Amino acid sequence: MIAHSSSPKPKPENRNTMTICGIRPVMEALAAERPIDKVMIQSGLASPLLSELKWKLKEAGVMVQYVPVEKLNRTTKANHQGVVAVISPITYRTFADMIEEGAWKSNCPMMVLLDHVTDVRNLGAIARSAECAGVEGIIVPQHGSAQIGDEAVKSSSGALLRVPVCREENLKSVLHLAKQSGWQVCAATEKCDNLYTTVDFRKPTILVMGAEETGISNELMKLCTVRAKLPMCGEVQSLNVSVAAALFFYEALRQVRR
Repeated sequence: MIAHSSSPKPKPENRNTMTICGIRPVMEALAAERPIDKVMIQSGLASPLLSELKWKLKEAGVMVQYVPVEKLNRTTKANHQGVVAVISPITYRTFADMIEEGAWKSNCPMMVLLDHVTDVRNLGAIARSAECAGVEGIIVPQHGSAQIGDEAVKSSSGALLRVPVCREENLKSVLHLAKQSGWQVCAATEKCDNLYTTVDFRKPTILVMGAEETGISNELMKLCTVRAKLPMCGEVQSLNVSVAAALFFYEALRQVRR
């Protein structure tokens, strides 16, 4: 059988993602405080109303992507007018609200803060392990983090729909609040001498995990009250961030249940 060559067809966008199309509908969604994950705007598009929308998006801290019209056409069949907002499948919390409510499932609550972990599969895997180990929530930055869309939810086996996610503008403020509220802040880093089994997780803890390429940023590292590492015996001196997070989660669970 002879194979005939042909141009590859463009990969369709995920049709399960909820979208809002048009400048005014997106402005209404902002006014209603809908959980907007990102907004895609057609490259080169300009108008006074669009300028107003861009200002509102910046004020709300919503990520904006400038894309060719073909991408918008693949994303939706609706009359998008050059603007498409992607709605997050989850409702975000804030760490301050969770501290104020104090509705923890455990006397020794743990939350994990992800410092610019950008791979959605890592985010999903961390959420899955967090849900299984009883971690109370996940904290991510508004910018420079993996987007919590359908792919991330799928990678988490639905755990992202169960574990509270706090998307915060300022991670340093989160850690300051945690310390003021009596929480310890534990940095997972190989740049220390303490093994993770020496940390006392029988107290409220924020576990800080950094991106695999860059680790935890210096400004956040300075706010950590304790540092801990995983033992390494092989030639490869680092683990995937989701695997490392799971090991910390289950060490904490082991200590609480012993």
